[in-house]
Amino acid sequence: MQAFVFPGQGAQTVGMGQALASNYPAARAVFEEVDDALGQNLSALIWEGDIETLTLTANAQPALMATSLAALHALKAEGVTLNTAAFVAGHSLGEYSALAAAGAISLADTARLLRIRGTAMQEAVPVGVGAMAAILGLDFATVTEVAKAAAQGEVCQAANDNDPGQVVVSGNRAAVERALNLAEEAGAKRALLLPVSAPFHCILMEPAADRMASALMEVNISTPVLPLVANVRASAVSDPAVIRSLLIEQVTGAVRWRESVMYLASQGVTEVWEIGAGKALSGMIRRIDRTITCKTIGTPEDIAKALEVPTE
Repeated sequence: MQAFVFPGQGAQTVGMGQALASNYPAARAVFEEVDDALGQNLSALIWEGDIETLTLTANAQPALMATSLAALHALKAEGVTLNTAAFVAGHSLGEYSALAAAGAISLADTARLLRIRGTAMQEAVPVGVGAMAAILGLDFATVTEVAKAAAQGEVCQAANDNDPGQVVVSGNRAAVERALNLAEEAGAKRALLLPVSAPFHCILMEPAADRMASALMEVNISTPVLPLVANVRASAVSDPAVIRSLLIEQVTGAVRWRESVMYLASQGVTEVWEIGAGKALSGMIRRIDRTITCKTIGTPEDIAKALEVPTE
């Protein structure tokens, strides 16, 4: 049984998706539709811009979604459809890519929602006030306790449960810096600040959640053709009203990726295709459950490799 998963912020690179657009008209059409929806030549920024501008949250989020959907449409051109999968899932903004892939939200609406989401998340906290840090070598329960001890009246939360040895904390910068020291005292292999511009997936993002609540009320959400394994629940959902509510909750809630992959495995998933830029999710999945095989689909070469028929 297969699942299709979609990457989140941090996977962006200049040039991503360009070879797909050059080789597959259906992939190029995705980038063109996103450009039209945003009233911006985002594809030029993705393929020819500078990484600093591309990494701005308001650009990175729709850009990564466009690349994922372009890869999916290239796969469809080769005869691979969502019918081969049982679930979709995405890491943070990748959840929007997953929903667009599964037909729950139109491509144009998804692009506009991610532009709003990225802008709202960036503007929710003044630059320099918040921070995020990766804690390596401690489990989620331990990091949760570290974050609570580090808060000291400020915000510090375990924000991303990525895999058994990688948890991200988010909150006020001073509290996050305290968490680095406490994590090392608790036995972390490494604890380092992340190069992000805002403290995602913590309560400081409440203003962004409010803006997303308004934006999502204006958008039609249909029942996805495949159930979505939602970040904040780590279980499958299909009801449009529930999906809308969880997308709002996701802005301030933790990304329960480790548990989501464990859920997929419990449902019989043995193969995961990572659709879009990078290979970060595949690395996490291997560390969560080595019985799951992973394929990454971000280039024409990746597609050719994925479709190779094994020889005896």
